[in-house]
Amino acid sequence: MTRLCEFSLRHPETIEEAARLLAAEPEVRVIAGGTALLTNLRLGLGKPASLVSLEHIPGLDKIEVSAQEVRFGAGVTLARLATVPAVRASLPALAQAALTVAGPSHRSAATLGGNLCLDTRCVYYNQNEVWRRSNGYCLKHGGEVCHVAPQGKRCHAAYSGDLAPLLLVLQAEITVTGTGGVRRMPLGQLYHDDGAQHLTLARGELVTEVSVPLPAPGMQLAYRKARVRDAIDFPLAGVAMGLRMDAGRVAELHLALTGTNSQPVLLTGTAELRGAAADAALAERVGKLVQRQASPQRTTVTTSNYRRQVATALARRLVLELAAAGAGQSRGTA
Repeated sequence: MTRLCEFSLRHPETIEEAARLLAAEPEVRVIAGGTALLTNLRLGLGKPASLVSLEHIPGLDKIEVSAQEVRFGAGVTLARLATVPAVRASLPALAQAALTVAGPSHRSAATLGGNLCLDTRCVYYNQNEVWRRSNGYCLKHGGEVCHVAPQGKRCHAAYSGDLAPLLLVLQAEITVTGTGGVRRMPLGQLYHDDGAQHLTLARGELVTEVSVPLPAPGMQLAYRKARVRDAIDFPLAGVAMGLRMDAGRVAELHLALTGTNSQPVLLTGTAELRGAAADAALAERVGKLVQRQASPQRTTVTTSNYRRQVATALARRLVLELAAAGAGQSRGTA
């Protein structure tokens, strides 16, 4: 790693002021926890003239629980999200997913908004400057070719955030604030399927709030991921699932992936599984959905096919695990 580039650090006191600063300068980045941003800057991935800090803006660390939803400020740290009793009681799967992110020291600084807006990753991108220069710059940074797919026209760097897939399953919405005002939209609309431009945020916009509806009674939720090192690594593949059973058959199923595509993916076709029994045939059908819609590329130290198979295996196991948990709950044993 290299020394950090020189930059000015701005400390706005309102969201509106932060948005104006982000819109006014072409070379500016927003910083909250900084756990990913500072690492990338040390690798020479960007040389912003200014960083706009959100630490002095009130309200970004709020957590509000109602009978219908939980509202999080985008500045809530992952450590707090994972440990606040009200969150653990109302959204236990989200709290558990937060605990899978990196290590304890990272979670004490990393924020919910930062995890949702996490930059995409690739073995050709997340390297030091000497390595990138020696091997030829890539489409995502400084070059004109995606080394993963040289014949293509877009970047295939993978999105690896851990919270987005579960929030997609929960049908979360985000609030985006910018110089043009405030808008609320489904979380899925935050993302493009392009590793170089994976966020739909306009210049001067930032995510300020995440609203998560409480799951329906009987809905079982969980997130599972595979990584090289269980302690701190980003997911090679991650699967989030929500499953509600009725009389031993699927009443509702939602499934989302991370680590495989350039955006978190909420799978289509799950409605066709309604009425299916919780058996090996259901697990096989779920696995086929994952195989068809996961599109990992050569962006990590492991092969694309390995990551597809891992995602498939995680989904197959998880659907049976959640079905068993739902059956146990209906019998009063879970």
